[in-house]
Amino acid sequence: MLDRIFDYLHFQFSVEAPIVLLILVFLEAVLSADNAIALAAIAQGLEDKELERRALNYGLIIAYVLRISLILTATWVQNFWQFELLGAAYLLWLVFQHFTSEETQDEHHHGPRFNSVLQAIPIIAFTDLAFSLDSVTTAIAVSQEKWLVLTGATIGIITLRFMAGLFIRWLDEYANLEDAGYMTVALVGLRLLLRVINNDLVPPEWLMISAIALILAWGFSKRTVIASPQLEPEKTEVK
Repeated sequence: MLDRIFDYLHFQFSVEAPIVLLILVFLEAVLSADNAIALAAIAQGLEDKELERRALNYGLIIAYVLRISLILTATWVQNFWQFELLGAAYLLWLVFQHFTSEETQDEHHHGPRFNSVLQAIPIIAFTDLAFSLDSVTTAIAVSQEKWLVLTGATIGIITLRFMAGLFIRWLDEYANLEDAGYMTVALVGLRLLLRVINNDLVPPEWLMISAIALILAWGFSKRTVIASPQLEPEKTEVK
């Protein structure tokens, strides 16, 4: 009786399940680094740390719902190359907007500014969804068990929120990190575009991870120099 219930629910627990889950969590963590930087950079458009954290929290809740929906419909979504084309176009548009917009005078920040949290939330949610088109495909390739992929995605979204919080602080501390993040966003966008054009041209995962690691290493290579206020020389009164 129990065997029939487990077969019906597709909970095929095995010795390999924990190992597969660890692989999925590792992939989520590695492939979320560029995603986390992009989301942190978008949240910076609010110019207030508390509002940035609030936008990330609400945006990632919506992103989690969208990601779960994508996993449950992955077999159907993969039949339509238009989804990947839209995701690639959106990510490459974010990159274009970042590198063509002007920096503010008081901080190293490109991109849109938001007047409220509600303006930032949908941008955060749909950016994560575009990234998920790539990561979910990778997860499905590792395991066909939906419960494993869903568990990995749940842990991944929690990891993403933690990493985005760290990157919000690090973006102010490292001068090249924001540019490095958007360079990795470009890699993901180009990867999705190549998948639409010819799947044989898509670079392997190890090459993507190596490229992301090198770019992030460059991003952390230069700290922001904060100029300390100079003491004015004492004025002597001439009598």
